[in-house]
Amino acid sequence: MATFPTKQDQELVRAISNLKDEKEIVGFLRDLLTPSEIQEFSRRFQIAKLLWTTNQPYVDIAKKVNTSTTTVTRVSQWLYK
Repeated sequence: MATFPTKQDQELVRAISNLKDEKEIVGFLRDLLTPSEIQEFSRRFQIAKLLWTTNQPYVDIAKKVNTSTTTVTRVSQWLYK
């Protein structure tokens, strides 16, 4: 995998940063992602919030967010890089 952020990643970040309000963001996400991708993105965001704001064990976070400890670990690796 290429180093993050790639040129394409940076372009995506700029596009998101130019969105004006919640309605535009919702439309943008619906245009780019499937419902299951949006759900997974939301789940990973919840994991990141819990990792950042609590000292809960990965197992507890995984249960709370209804995901695997592997996913929690992956989010943690990116979060603390």
